[in-house]
Amino acid sequence: MTATEAPPAAPAAPPPGPPVHKTSARRRLVPYWLLLPGILWLLVFFALPMVYQASTSVQTGSLEEGFQVTWHIATYGEALGEYYPQFARSLLYAGTATALCLLLGYPLAYLLAFRAGRWRNLLLVLVIAPFFTSFLIRTLAWKTILADGGPVVGVLNSLHVLDVTGWLGWTEGSRVLATPMAVVCGLTYNFLPFMILPLYTSLERVDGRLHEAAGDLYARPWTTFRKVTFPLSLPGVVSGTLLTFIPASGDYVNAELLGSTDTKMVGSVIQTQFLRVLDYPTAAALSFILMAVVLATVTVYIRRAGTEDLL
Repeated sequence: MTATEAPPAAPAAPPPGPPVHKTSARRRLVPYWLLLPGILWLLVFFALPMVYQASTSVQTGSLEEGFQVTWHIATYGEALGEYYPQFARSLLYAGTATALCLLLGYPLAYLLAFRAGRWRNLLLVLVIAPFFTSFLIRTLAWKTILADGGPVVGVLNSLHVLDVTGWLGWTEGSRVLATPMAVVCGLTYNFLPFMILPLYTSLERVDGRLHEAAGDLYARPWTTFRKVTFPLSLPGVVSGTLLTFIPASGDYVNAELLGSTDTKMVGSVIQTQFLRVLDYPTAAALSFILMAVVLATVTVYIRRAGTEDLL
């Protein structure tokens, strides 16, 4: 550059923008604002009723005289001591129905994921079709299906299935209604879609090339299923069993409509205490005991299953 040439002009400064710290702070707050409606919903319709029920469980009194918080914790021990058979029965029925749902639902979910082809959408509609009708109507239909002298009972008699279930104490002679078997059948039917859908979602995510690779390594179909398919579908198994077992353990509709006084579940006891006996503290205590038992069972199950990747 010569003495007569002017030095190059400095580049123009960029226009001032919004403060960086304000923009980043607003962006960090966006997820919390989006979560706020859900948090408020949980507080109003879950947390507050839980607190109210907790206070009810330690009250004493009657509906005529009124209930007062006296921190009568002995209600829990009294309720558990009196109704422990119903608790054990609820866990037994719910566990049996969950196992049956898994045995019935896994093959169908496998069919939907790998073999359905163009019929997949139709089969999925058929799986969720029971949701199109009332839970009560679906349960009442089983009273007709399992009626004495009906075709279902006749087939079971001819196959001597009722002889085995009668020996186990699940049926009475040639009668299925008002027995534990009827309650478990109702639970299995009503909660089967809750098992199939998570299983299907989990199986659909399995890469088909893994099956081809197993075949290239001369693995038999059963070996491929045991080593590849089933381990990858464990999140769906865990999700499906939880979605089935948790509501089934607190169900009372199936026990009321398909069972008898000898098949009452703890949900039936809670409903009776709340609406008929009007013993609110005992009903609230039973509810919390059921919640604690189910929570402990689910926690142990998830840890033993070895996966927390719930769908």
